[in-house]
Amino acid sequence: MATGRTHRPATRSRGIPEATVARLPLYLRALTALSERSVPTVSSEELASAAGVNSAKLRKDFSYLGSYGTRGVGYDVEYLVYQISRELGLTQDWPVVIVGIGNLGAALAGYGGFASRGFRVAALIDADPAMTGKPVAGIPVQHSDDLEKIVTEDGVSIGVIATPAGVAQQVCDRLVAAGVTSILNFAPTVLSVPDGVDVRKVDLSIELQILAFHEQRKAGEEPGAETGSEAAAEQVAVVPQADRSAQDAGRKGPDGDMPAVMPA
Repeated sequence: MATGRTHRPATRSRGIPEATVARLPLYLRALTALSERSVPTVSSEELASAAGVNSAKLRKDFSYLGSYGTRGVGYDVEYLVYQISRELGLTQDWPVVIVGIGNLGAALAGYGGFASRGFRVAALIDADPAMTGKPVAGIPVQHSDDLEKIVTEDGVSIGVIATPAGVAQQVCDRLVAAGVTSILNFAPTVLSVPDGVDVRKVDLSIELQILAFHEQRKAGEEPGAETGSEAAAEQVAVVPQADRSAQDAGRKGPDGDMPAVMPA
């Protein structure tokens, strides 16, 4: 079986837009669910609804793959599963190394979706000597001193960083120097990488903060509820000038905001 170090997906050379590439996993997930229910064909409208996009965008995306479906019949589910899997490089074996085996790293190690999508967890790495040799999800943890050797011997091209923010860049640098060219970063920090290295960042706290923003907006739009601007205007109108000055002096600046922190 081919390994990730010697083969790369063909999407870039075929000129598929990044926005389309980002939606392909959504289509694949919906198609896989249909396949598991033995559904032979699906219309663009049905598949678009299942993937959470509009049907016109779906048809445009599939045109980049050379797949146009059959009028009155729709798309062949099994063929699309194969076609999208091939474009995403999921018909190959992609060895993955996870660095940082705390609560999050251990959860990622036990995630069953990796193997079913063509990703093989080749190694788990942690800097804590007490973790060395300890099995997590059936895989013994190895010490970070051996990171470069592990990457080379297992032919790893994808690294997952689940460390605390303070050491994430150092881990990233070592992974890149060892030959890793794609990184999935769960650490709450922005990584600096050279050209030719791809980084995808996952920050659960940021996503929660965005949801909190929308919840606040929805609460403000309820009948009888004041919006933030209306409440602020009313507050300014009723607070005396002297009190407003004291109030302003006690406000927190940007540095007082809650930082985006994730479990490591």
